Amino acid sequence: MDRQGGPHYAFADRWVRLRRTASRVVLELPDWVDVIALTPDDHVVLVDQYRHGVRKVRTEFPAGTVDDSEAPLLAAQRELLEETGYASVCWHLIGTAAVYPAAQSNRIHCFLALDALKTTNPMPDAAEIIHVRELPFADFIAQVQGGKVELPALQLADLFWLQTFLRRSIDARLTRLRNPAPTKDPSQSSG
Repeated sequence: MDRQGGPHYAFADRWVRLRRTASRVVLELPDWVDVIALTPDDHVVLVDQYRHGVRKVRTEFPAGTVDDSEAPLLAAQRELLEETGYASVCWHLIGTAAVYPAAQSNRIHCFLALDALKTTNPMPDAAEIIHVRELPFADFIAQVQGGKVELPALQLADLFWLQTFLRRSIDARLTRLRNPAPTKDPSQSSG
């Protein structure tokens, strides 16, 4: 804290504030959203993009930051459209949690978008180079389980929330996804 009792920021910009307390440093970050988008024929919409932290192209769910005063659902809808060109009218919040409460202030919100359809071309941010692809849901799950697709840890939590949501759902579109069987040998799937 500074002399007036308020927080002391060692660094602050649009994306992050580094708050120093008497005993630790806290990253104050905006909330994040992830979107598991499923098409009417049970394909998952994925993005492949370069991630500077690991210095490689990664396969992920569409995701992004919640802007100031933006509701998480609106952020999820915006990110899906911007990154992939897909849209959906059927949305479910399937999970939310603190990201890293020991050192970060933000939360992750995971949404399921059903019957997602490509409605426009992607409009990524200027610094983003994103390749969009679909993969049959069952093949995607098999590739994650087999290690061919390595999701970020938070997106593995998304799959846990999805599994829980699927078990509880009576929606016929979802019940068939409870025990997905790959459509072919997952090692032969493109991606």
